[in-house]
Amino acid sequence: MKNFTLYLAVAACLVASRISAQDSSKKVDQTQQTSFEDRVLLISNKIDAITKEEKAALKTELEAVNKELDAGTITKAQADEKKMQLAETRSKNIETRVGAAQDELKDLIKQKVDGKIKDKYDYWTIRFKNTTKQDSIRKSRGESRTTSQFVFALGANNLVTDGAVANSDFRYWGSHFYEWGFTNNTRLFKNDNLLHLKYGVSVMYNNLRPTDNRLFVANGNQTDLETSSVNLHDSRFRNVYVTVPVHLEFDFTKPKTNADGKKLFRTHESVRFGIGGYAGFRVKSKQILKFDEGDHDVTVKEKGGFNTNDFIYGVSTYIGYKETSLYLKYDLNPLFKDNAIKQNNISLGVRFDFN
Repeated sequence: MKNFTLYLAVAACLVASRISAQDSSKKVDQTQQTSFEDRVLLISNKIDAITKEEKAALKTELEAVNKELDAGTITKAQADEKKMQLAETRSKNIETRVGAAQDELKDLIKQKVDGKIKDKYDYWTIRFKNTTKQDSIRKSRGESRTTSQFVFALGANNLVTDGAVANSDFRYWGSHFYEWGFTNNTRLFKNDNLLHLKYGVSVMYNNLRPTDNRLFVANGNQTDLETSSVNLHDSRFRNVYVTVPVHLEFDFTKPKTNADGKKLFRTHESVRFGIGGYAGFRVKSKQILKFDEGDHDVTVKEKGGFNTNDFIYGVSTYIGYKETSLYLKYDLNPLFKDNAIKQNNISLGVRFDFN
């Protein structure tokens, strides 16, 4: 995946969630292996350093172009062209340099999902000292009011037109979405496990595949579906968003009692139901077209705004058992800013909340 913004958002959310869980008055034992959080933080810092370096270099180059323009040695059109070339070069540099780090992060998350890596706060020990002896007491994660999860979701994606998805201009199974990120889950009442506030950061990928050999074309401030002049093997329109989801979650996991008679409140061990929404911003839009030209397979990638809304907000809900849920989300604002017919994105799929 080329989008380094996704990894930075995921890493930032993870670090924030772990810092909020740490109590400075308690001493945390070190695990035998580097924790998942620490390894993500190292990769995030590496990516962050690369992007900052490339952006700083681009800023210097753009300032040099502005000086040429002010001096009259180049025209405005030439300056704009040079700026676009410089930005493209720096963008490719970032994609190339962070590629290995992105692969490392994807492999790390896969290991986490497979249960091969422990969290830094999966368990920790509090030591009490007195004049005669020292006792060690292990505190269960279930006693914490706030836990964190890695979230991954995927499924079908489409547009609601005139209040309906029927007779859609987009393939029902060919159009899809996927989402991933991190959330915090805070129990709202001290001695009751039913209500939780779930919040975090996610990256959403919404894909649309038009039917009948069509593609999106921006005509002024309108974006229309038009029939292609060539036979398309694939036509895909992708929008990527960074969002902040917030849900009120009802968790029917029953509390357990330890040997001392104290209640331990677990999460994600029974039926769960969540309702809430999300808001965020668009990272990029891209149209991918594939077709034959003579003996060659041609792939065209068009990047641009396509008159799409730069911000996104909507409602979402999920219901399921343990970590698996049926997931529905709906954008309250239309996909395109000024189209005569308003079309809102809707997604239905499966969601996994790995505790």
